[in-house]
Amino acid sequence: MVERHAPIVESTPLRLVWPDEQATQAWAAALAAHLASWPGASDACIALRGDLGAGKTTFVRHLLRACAVQGRIKSPTYAVVEPHQGRLGGQPWPIWHFDFYRFNDPREWEDAGFRDLFASPGLKIAEWPDKAAGLLPEPDLVLDIAAQADDTRRVTATARTPNTS
Repeated sequence: MVERHAPIVESTPLRLVWPDEQATQAWAAALAAHLASWPGASDACIALRGDLGAGKTTFVRHLLRACAVQGRIKSPTYAVVEPHQGRLGGQPWPIWHFDFYRFNDPREWEDAGFRDLFASPGLKIAEWPDKAAGLLPEPDLVLDIAAQADDTRRVTATARTPNTS
C-alpha cells in the first residue's frame, strides 16, 4: 500500500472567478504559501485543464514566481517539460512543468524518462494531463480553467489526494 500525504485542499471543489491577471497572480501566490505549509508539497502533482488560451501557462508562471523561481520561465509546449529550481520552506525545491499538448505516443513517456521525473521529489505541474492519461499519477490538485467572453477565468479547484487522516 502506498502511503499518501494529507490533502492539499478540501475535497469539495472550490469554484473561483479570476477577473483579471492580478487575481490569477494573487491566487497563485496564495497556493504557493499553502504549499509551503503543506506536508505533502515536496512531492505534489498539480494538473491543469482548459482550452487553448484559458490561462494555464500564465497561472504556472505566477505560481513559479511565487515559489521563488528565478530567470526566464518559458512554456514547455515544444520541449514537453521544463525543469525549474524553486524554494519551499527556505529549502531548494525542484519543480517540473509539463505540457502534454503535443504528446502523442505513450512510448515517449519511457523514452523521455517521465516515469523517473514523476517518481522523483519535487512539484510536478502538468498542462493537458488528459493527453497522457493512464501514465500520470493521480494529481493532488486539479485546476479546470475556462476563459469567459469578458476575459475573466472561471476556475474549479478539486483535491484528488486521498484523505488518509
